[in-house]
Amino acid sequence: MHHSTDRHISNLTKDTYALVLAGGRGSRLYELTDSRAKPAVYFGGKFRIIDFPLSNCINSGINRVGIATQYKSHSLIRHISRGWGSFKAKEFVEVLPASQQNGEDWYVGTADAVYQNMDIIQSHNPKYVLVLSGDHVYRMDYGTLIAEHVANNADMTVCCLEAATEEAAGSFGVLTVNAKNKVMAFDEKPEQPNEVPGKPGTCLASMGNYLFNADFLFNQLLKDDGTEGSTHDFGHDIIPSIIKENDVYAYAFKDPDSENQPYWRDVGTLDSFWEANMELVSPEPQLDLYDKAWPIWTYQEQLPPAKFIFDNDERRGMALDSTVSGGCIISGSTIRKSLLYSSVHVHSYSLIEESVLLHESDVGENCKLKRVILDSKCNVPAGLTIGHDKEQDIANGFRVTDKGVTLVTRSMLKALEKKSN
Repeated sequence: MHHSTDRHISNLTKDTYALVLAGGRGSRLYELTDSRAKPAVYFGGKFRIIDFPLSNCINSGINRVGIATQYKSHSLIRHISRGWGSFKAKEFVEVLPASQQNGEDWYVGTADAVYQNMDIIQSHNPKYVLVLSGDHVYRMDYGTLIAEHVANNADMTVCCLEAATEEAAGSFGVLTVNAKNKVMAFDEKPEQPNEVPGKPGTCLASMGNYLFNADFLFNQLLKDDGTEGSTHDFGHDIIPSIIKENDVYAYAFKDPDSENQPYWRDVGTLDSFWEANMELVSPEPQLDLYDKAWPIWTYQEQLPPAKFIFDNDERRGMALDSTVSGGCIISGSTIRKSLLYSSVHVHSYSLIEESVLLHESDVGENCKLKRVILDSKCNVPAGLTIGHDKEQDIANGFRVTDKGVTLVTRSMLKALEKKSN
């Protein structure tokens, strides 16, 4: 019996086209997204955020994927073309930049991003269209979602997770469903979210992932395009306008074995970005990047292995409770509870604690870093202490978050160098 359901799901995923919305500005990441879109932000030692939804597609058997990009998309497009361009002819990951195909606008809202690419999607003739947010880190088998959508005879299915009402208030779309998970109401970022019956303090929050029957989607997009005053957004406009007349269902994202909430992170703020990276260096993180059954694919340079040098009492190159990527050289310094991305060089007598060092950064001798996010290609001058004295960090021109994490970028270090000369 088991095999026929597997085959049923693989037929459904073959009939699906996935569109990843990767235009996000990610403004709450401040200088971390000055030069890159949020989906291109690095995560977990060697990945970028967009690798997670893309890997979910490939691992789920969805082999036709479009990526709608707009804001600062250069590094994202380069990453996709290097790392995701080598599939067979019928399988592809294609980049769909906001090219003002229908009219003069960039992508206005989430629905408009799909509408502007409607011709391209229709040319692949899918039965189902899966619209995904490119901003979140999680692992999910979309096959079970599509199977449930078909079993419900749904027009649209909204992926959601159970969230604490105070967390969801003002930041997520919230669904109200009946006993069969049919959506009865949808509120975009409400101040007072409706609670899940029998679960006080929790509500159903939309993940920003939507599955549609293709024809139904195209009809709704055409209708929405002609609607005066629409913001052309799924959460704001389309979902509220269709729930009365059509069959819209909620799909709860749950771990099939334990019914627990699986790992899902919106690394949309500097604090949440730092916390999610820090979780990965704990001994048994909830996100297992070592699971061979569900690999996370990415583009990575061919780099030599990480190297640790010097072993005497004055200086010893070592890393404890840390993740160190290829190409790193730890030279007579101590790394504790930190994540080092590719090709980071830390020089002697330095101490790095609870920090996230992005690729190709270089830390001079006698530096002390604690709870720091160091952007890529930074050169930290010898003798600098960061993250130990908030007032000093602010005076040095670094950004300190509410939770006391310090962001350091190349331009901040250049400004500091000018000031001290």
